[in-house]
Amino acid sequence: MTLRQPVILHVGPLGLCGVDEAGRGPLAGPVMAAAVMLDPGRPIEGLRDSKKLSAAARERLADEIRKRAAAWCVAETSVEEIDRLNILQATLLAMQRAVAGLGRAPDDVWVDGNRCPDWAWRSQAVVKGDDKVAAIAAASILAKTARDHYMRRLHEDFPVYGFARHMGYGTAAHLAALKAHGACPQHRRSFAPVKLVLGQATFF
Repeated sequence: MTLRQPVILHVGPLGLCGVDEAGRGPLAGPVMAAAVMLDPGRPIEGLRDSKKLSAAARERLADEIRKRAAAWCVAETSVEEIDRLNILQATLLAMQRAVAGLGRAPDDVWVDGNRCPDWAWRSQAVVKGDDKVAAIAAASILAKTARDHYMRRLHEDFPVYGFARHMGYGTAAHLAALKAHGACPQHRRSFAPVKLVLGQATFF
């Protein structure tokens, strides 16, 4: 029997802020970004890329992060901003809002991926940082859980789309619902599958 080795994430320098986003790919809902500054004196066990955690583990860790982090903030850009700016620029804007909302200035900002926003903070992009850097992993968990909560609330207003199941991603069931019911106000009109449906019908 082979035991899986524990995931050991790099802590990074003191004053480090990790940033990650959730929701670039879906056809509906906002894109959310989180910024987290961890407290070295209050370590959190089990941090890693949110996509590699169960929903229950993400919720448990999100609660721990909110309690133990030195500072954290979750911010979003709306569907209207996504359609006006494009998804990349909207994502970078959400990241800017998250770091600005921390209430304290970080010494360094490390962003998951290959691009940083144009901002005043000293920063670097870290490819696959959500599985390498503890603060980025924490940010990925907060962004993912916050967006999932948003989509579950949206499901209550528009149950025909099944947002609570697919979180707005372009699954077969979601595309079928779009074709059957048209687009709702939280669908991204600039995304191709939604454009296609809007060429047929919109019922909201």
